[in-house]
Amino acid sequence: MAGAKTHDYHILPPSRWPFVGSMAALTMLIGAVFWMRDSSAGMWAFYIGLAGVLFTMAGWWSDVRTEANTGDHTPVVQLHHRYGMLLFIASEVMFFVAWFWAYFNAALFPNAEIGSTWPPQGIETFDPWHLPLINTTILLLSGTTVTSAHHALIHGDRAGLKWYLWITVALGILFSCIQAYEYSHATFAFSVANGGNIYGSTFFMATGFHGFHVFVGTVFLAVCLLRAYRGDFKPQQHFGFEAAAWYWHFVDVVWLFLFIFIYVLGR
Repeated sequence: MAGAKTHDYHILPPSRWPFVGSMAALTMLIGAVFWMRDSSAGMWAFYIGLAGVLFTMAGWWSDVRTEANTGDHTPVVQLHHRYGMLLFIASEVMFFVAWFWAYFNAALFPNAEIGSTWPPQGIETFDPWHLPLINTTILLLSGTTVTSAHHALIHGDRAGLKWYLWITVALGILFSCIQAYEYSHATFAFSVANGGNIYGSTFFMATGFHGFHVFVGTVFLAVCLLRAYRGDFKPQQHFGFEAAAWYWHFVDVVWLFLFIFIYVLGR
Protein backbone atom coordinates (compact mmCIF):
# COMPACT_ATOMS: atom_id res chain seq x y z
CA MET A 1 0.00 0.00 0.00
CA ALA A 2 1.32 3.42 -0.94
CA GLY A 3 2.39 5.45 2.06
CA ALA A 4 2.37 2.42 4.39
CA LYS A 5 4.89 2.50 7.24
CA THR A 6 7.78 0.15 6.51
CA HIS A 7 10.05 0.90 9.49
CA ASP A 8 10.01 0.82 13.30
CA TYR A 9 10.79 4.50 13.81
CA HIS A 10 8.36 7.25 14.76
CA ILE A 11 8.60 10.23 12.41
CA LEU A 12 7.20 13.20 14.34
CA PRO A 13 4.83 15.61 12.59
CA PRO A 14 5.54 19.36 12.79
CA SER A 15 4.97 20.59 16.36
CA ARG A 16 4.48 24.06 17.82
CA TRP A 17 5.88 23.11 21.21
CA PRO A 18 9.62 23.70 20.57
CA PHE A 19 8.92 27.27 19.46
CA VAL A 20 6.39 27.98 22.22
CA GLY A 21 8.68 26.49 24.86
CA SER A 22 11.77 28.40 23.72
CA MET A 23 9.87 31.72 23.68
CA ALA A 24 8.46 31.02 27.14
CA ALA A 25 11.92 30.14 28.49
CA LEU A 26 13.38 33.31 26.95
CA THR A 27 10.62 35.40 28.56
CA MET A 28 11.27 33.74 31.92
CA LEU A 29 15.03 34.38 31.63
CA ILE A 30 14.63 38.05 30.72
CA GLY A 31 12.06 38.47 33.49
CA ALA A 32 14.42 36.89 36.03
CA VAL A 33 17.25 39.25 35.04
CA PHE A 34 15.10 42.36 35.44
CA TRP A 35 13.47 40.99 38.61
CA MET A 36 16.94 40.70 40.16
CA ARG A 37 17.32 44.40 39.38
CA ASP A 38 14.21 45.13 41.49
CA SER A 39 11.86 45.53 38.55
CA SER A 40 8.21 44.64 39.17
CA ALA A 41 7.72 44.26 35.42
CA GLY A 42 10.52 41.70 35.44
CA MET A 43 8.71 39.73 38.14
CA TRP A 44 5.55 39.55 36.05
CA ALA A 45 7.54 38.61 32.94
CA PHE A 46 9.20 35.81 34.89
CA TYR A 47 5.88 34.36 36.02
CA ILE A 48 4.35 34.71 32.55
CA GLY A 49 7.34 32.86 31.10
CA LEU A 50 7.09 30.21 33.82
CA ALA A 51 3.40 29.71 33.02
CA GLY A 52 4.35 29.31 29.36
CA VAL A 53 7.00 26.70 30.20
CA LEU A 54 4.53 24.73 32.33
CA PHE A 55 1.92 24.99 29.56
CA THR A 56 4.47 23.68 27.06
CA MET A 57 5.40 20.77 29.33
CA ALA A 58 1.75 19.79 29.80
CA GLY A 59 0.92 20.06 26.11
CA TRP A 60 4.05 18.38 24.80
CA TRP A 61 3.88 15.46 27.22
CA SER A 62 0.19 15.08 26.48
CA ASP A 63 1.12 14.62 22.83
CA VAL A 64 3.73 12.02 23.83
CA ARG A 65 1.09 10.19 25.88
CA THR A 66 -1.23 10.14 22.87
CA GLU A 67 1.57 8.78 20.69
CA ALA A 68 2.24 6.00 23.21
CA ASN A 69 -1.42 5.00 23.42
CA THR A 70 -1.85 4.94 19.63
CA GLY A 71 1.06 2.55 19.06
CA ASP A 72 3.70 4.98 17.78
CA HIS A 73 6.16 3.96 20.50
CA THR A 74 7.50 0.79 18.96
CA PRO A 75 10.18 -1.26 20.77
CA VAL A 76 12.85 0.67 18.86
CA VAL A 77 11.36 4.01 19.89
CA GLN A 78 11.09 2.87 23.51
CA LEU A 79 14.75 1.83 23.46
CA HIS A 80 15.73 5.32 22.35
CA HIS A 81 13.54 6.82 25.07
CA ARG A 82 15.49 4.76 27.58
CA TYR A 83 18.78 6.03 26.19
CA GLY A 84 17.49 9.57 26.50
CA MET A 85 16.38 9.07 30.11
CA LEU A 86 19.73 7.51 31.02
CA LEU A 87 21.57 10.49 29.53
CA PHE A 88 19.29 12.86 31.43
CA ILE A 89 20.02 11.09 34.72
CA ALA A 90 23.75 11.17 33.89
CA SER A 91 23.53 14.94 33.45
CA GLU A 92 21.74 15.17 36.81
CA VAL A 93 24.54 13.16 38.42
CA MET A 94 27.09 15.69 37.16
CA PHE A 95 24.87 18.50 38.45
CA PHE A 96 25.10 17.10 41.97
CA VAL A 97 28.81 16.37 41.54
CA ALA A 98 29.30 20.14 41.30
CA TRP A 99 27.65 20.72 44.69
CA PHE A 100 29.53 17.86 46.33
CA TRP A 101 32.74 19.23 44.84
CA ALA A 102 32.07 22.64 46.40
CA TYR A 103 31.27 21.03 49.73
CA PHE A 104 34.37 18.81 49.80
CA ASN A 105 36.59 21.67 48.70
CA ALA A 106 35.49 23.67 51.74
CA ALA A 107 35.24 20.75 54.18
CA LEU A 108 38.55 19.02 53.41
CA PHE A 109 40.59 22.22 53.10
CA PRO A 110 39.01 24.80 55.44
CA ASN A 111 40.79 28.14 55.18
CA ALA A 112 41.65 30.71 57.83
CA GLU A 113 38.57 32.80 57.05
CA ILE A 114 36.35 30.14 58.61
CA GLY A 115 38.78 29.28 61.39
CA SER A 116 40.65 26.51 59.57
CA THR A 117 38.12 24.00 60.90
CA TRP A 118 35.02 22.21 59.62
CA PRO A 119 32.26 22.86 60.42
CA PRO A 120 33.17 26.52 60.87
CA GLN A 121 33.22 27.89 64.38
CA GLY A 122 29.78 28.82 65.67
CA ILE A 123 27.92 26.42 63.36
CA GLU A 124 25.48 24.11 65.09
CA THR A 125 24.87 21.24 62.68
CA PHE A 126 21.77 19.07 62.54
CA ASP A 127 21.69 15.82 64.48
CA PRO A 128 21.88 13.21 61.69
CA TRP A 129 20.14 10.60 63.84
CA HIS A 130 16.94 12.63 64.20
CA LEU A 131 15.06 14.20 61.26
CA PRO A 132 17.70 13.32 58.62
CA LEU A 133 17.53 9.64 59.63
CA ILE A 134 13.73 9.75 59.50
CA ASN A 135 13.86 11.22 56.01
CA THR A 136 16.40 8.58 54.96
CA THR A 137 14.04 5.86 56.14
CA ILE A 138 11.15 7.51 54.28
CA LEU A 139 13.05 7.67 50.99
CA LEU A 140 14.34 4.12 51.25
CA LEU A 141 10.82 2.91 51.99
CA SER A 142 9.48 4.88 49.03
CA GLY A 143 12.05 3.16 46.82
CA THR A 144 10.59 -0.21 47.79
CA THR A 145 7.00 0.92 47.22
CA VAL A 146 7.69 2.33 43.75
CA THR A 147 9.46 -0.95 42.86
CA SER A 148 6.43 -2.86 44.18
CA ALA A 149 4.20 -0.70 42.00
CA HIS A 150 6.34 -1.59 38.99
CA HIS A 151 6.12 -5.30 39.76
CA ALA A 152 2.34 -5.00 40.19
CA LEU A 153 2.08 -3.34 36.77
CA ILE A 154 4.20 -6.00 35.08
CA HIS A 155 1.96 -8.74 36.53
CA GLY A 156 -1.28 -6.97 35.57
CA ASP A 157 -2.24 -6.01 39.13
CA ARG A 158 -3.85 -2.60 38.52
CA ALA A 159 -5.10 -2.29 42.11
CA GLY A 160 -1.61 -2.97 43.46
CA LEU A 161 -0.13 -0.43 41.05
CA LYS A 162 -2.45 2.30 42.30
CA TRP A 163 -2.06 1.37 45.96
CA TYR A 164 1.74 1.38 45.93
CA LEU A 165 1.83 4.59 43.89
CA TRP A 166 -0.42 6.28 46.46
CA ILE A 167 2.00 5.24 49.21
CA THR A 168 5.03 6.46 47.24
CA VAL A 169 3.48 9.86 46.54
CA ALA A 170 2.47 10.22 50.19
CA LEU A 171 6.01 9.39 51.32
CA GLY A 172 7.43 11.95 48.90
CA ILE A 173 5.13 14.63 50.31
CA LEU A 174 6.05 13.63 53.86
CA PHE A 175 9.77 13.91 53.06
CA SER A 176 9.29 17.44 51.69
CA CYS A 177 7.29 18.51 54.75
CA ILE A 178 9.95 17.20 57.15
CA GLN A 179 12.72 18.90 55.21
CA ALA A 180 10.82 22.20 55.27
CA TYR A 181 10.42 21.83 59.03
CA GLU A 182 14.13 21.08 59.35
CA TYR A 183 15.06 24.17 57.33
CA SER A 184 12.84 26.35 59.52
CA HIS A 185 14.92 25.30 62.56
CA ALA A 186 18.37 25.77 61.00
CA THR A 187 20.69 27.86 63.17
CA PHE A 188 22.81 28.91 60.18
CA ALA A 189 21.94 31.10 57.20
CA PHE A 190 22.24 30.53 53.47
CA SER A 191 24.34 33.52 52.46
CA VAL A 192 27.01 35.75 53.95
CA ALA A 193 24.66 38.72 53.56
CA ASN A 194 22.34 37.06 56.08
CA GLY A 195 25.11 36.20 58.52
CA GLY A 196 25.97 32.83 57.03
CA ASN A 197 29.13 31.35 55.55
CA ILE A 198 30.32 28.63 53.19
CA TYR A 199 28.77 25.90 55.32
CA GLY A 200 25.25 27.27 54.97
CA SER A 201 25.72 27.91 51.25
CA THR A 202 26.94 24.41 50.42
CA PHE A 203 24.45 22.74 52.77
CA PHE A 204 21.37 24.50 51.42
CA MET A 205 22.44 24.26 47.78
CA ALA A 206 23.07 20.51 47.96
CA THR A 207 20.13 19.50 50.13
CA GLY A 208 17.84 22.16 48.69
CA PHE A 209 18.33 21.07 45.10
CA HIS A 210 17.80 17.50 46.20
CA GLY A 211 14.56 18.60 47.87
CA PHE A 212 13.50 20.21 44.60
CA HIS A 213 14.20 16.95 42.80
CA VAL A 214 12.06 15.11 45.35
CA PHE A 215 9.25 17.57 44.59
CA VAL A 216 9.63 17.03 40.84
CA GLY A 217 9.73 13.26 41.32
CA THR A 218 6.62 13.37 43.48
CA VAL A 219 4.77 15.31 40.76
CA PHE A 220 6.10 12.83 38.19
CA LEU A 221 4.71 9.89 40.17
CA ALA A 222 1.43 11.69 40.88
CA VAL A 223 0.93 12.11 37.13
CA CYS A 224 1.66 8.40 36.70
CA LEU A 225 -0.97 7.67 39.36
CA LEU A 226 -3.50 9.80 37.47
CA ARG A 227 -2.64 8.01 34.24
CA ALA A 228 -3.06 4.65 35.99
CA TYR A 229 -6.62 5.64 36.89
CA ARG A 230 -7.20 6.66 33.26
CA GLY A 231 -6.21 3.19 32.11
CA ASP A 232 -2.74 4.00 30.74
CA PHE A 233 0.28 1.70 31.07
CA LYS A 234 0.37 -1.90 29.99
CA PRO A 235 2.70 -4.68 31.13
CA GLN A 236 4.42 -4.57 27.73
CA GLN A 237 4.54 -0.76 27.38
CA HIS A 238 4.87 1.63 30.33
CA PHE A 239 7.98 3.68 29.74
CA GLY A 240 6.44 6.80 31.33
CA PHE A 241 6.14 5.00 34.64
CA GLU A 242 9.50 3.29 34.20
CA ALA A 243 11.21 6.66 33.70
CA ALA A 244 9.53 8.01 36.84
CA ALA A 245 10.76 5.01 38.82
CA TRP A 246 14.32 5.46 37.53
CA TYR A 247 14.24 9.11 38.49
CA TRP A 248 12.95 8.28 41.96
CA HIS A 249 15.69 5.73 42.56
CA PHE A 250 18.25 8.34 41.46
CA VAL A 251 16.82 10.72 44.05
CA ASP A 252 17.14 7.97 46.69
CA VAL A 253 20.81 7.33 45.89
CA VAL A 254 21.72 11.03 45.94
CA TRP A 255 20.11 11.39 49.36
CA LEU A 256 22.19 8.52 50.74
CA PHE A 257 25.36 10.37 49.72
CA LEU A 258 24.02 13.60 51.23
CA PHE A 259 23.11 11.86 54.46
CA ILE A 260 26.51 10.16 54.82
CA PHE A 261 28.85 12.97 53.78
CA ILE A 262 26.99 16.12 54.84
CA TYR A 263 24.89 15.07 57.80
CA VAL A 264 27.00 12.29 59.38
CA LEU A 265 30.63 12.93 58.39
CA GLY A 266 30.21 16.69 58.10
CA ARG A 267 29.51 17.30 61.78
